[in-house]
Formats: sequence, structure tokens, C-alpha cells
Amino acid sequence: MPLSEDEQRILREIEHQLHRDPNFARELSPSPINSRRSLLLFGFAALVAVGLCVLLLAVSPYLAFAAFIAAVVAVVYAERQARALGEEALRHVAAMRRNTPGAARRSTQD
Repeated sequence: MPLSEDEQRILREIEHQLHRDPNFARELSPSPINSRRSLLLFGFAALVAVGLCVLLLAVSPYLAFAAFIAAVVAVVYAERQARALGEEALRHVAAMRRNTPGAARRSTQD
């Protein structure tokens, strides 16, 4: 299905913006505040799921297994959020180092 004229125009504008500004894609990434909130939420969900897993062992091993799978999924998503926060922090430190006066002289002296 071909794109309409309006959709093609919007696509060309996005492509032009990407070529003109290489940091445009970084601006579209989720903010660190949302990542922190998500990290806390997924961490809490993992703890609750592990607690449910232990409690459900007395009721049914199948329900306990389902709670365990939920805990694993929550931990995987929490790890992704933690990794995103770490990458954002590294970019921030690198930007601060580039903007520090005399950073070029120190890097050549090292």
C-alpha cells in the first residue's frame, strides 16, 4: 500500500532532520526519569512475584511456577531499565568531559 502525499512529506521531513542533526534519535529515547520509575516498578514487581512464589508453593506447584516466571520477566525488564540508565549516565559523563575547559590538553598529556 503506497503512502499518501502527506505521509511521504512527513517521512521526508524526518529523514532530513536525521541527516541534519545526528542527536535527533537520542532526543526521542525515553527519559531517565521514566527509566528510574520503571526500574523501581519492575524491581518491586520482582520482589512481589518471588514472595508469591514462596507462598504459592504450599498451594500449587503450577501457580508457584507461574509466579516464578513472572519474577524472571520482571527482573529481565528491570535489567534493561538499569542498562538504559547506565548508558545515559555514561553519555552524560562523556558530555561533561568534552565541555570541561582543558580536557583536550589533559587527554594529550595522559
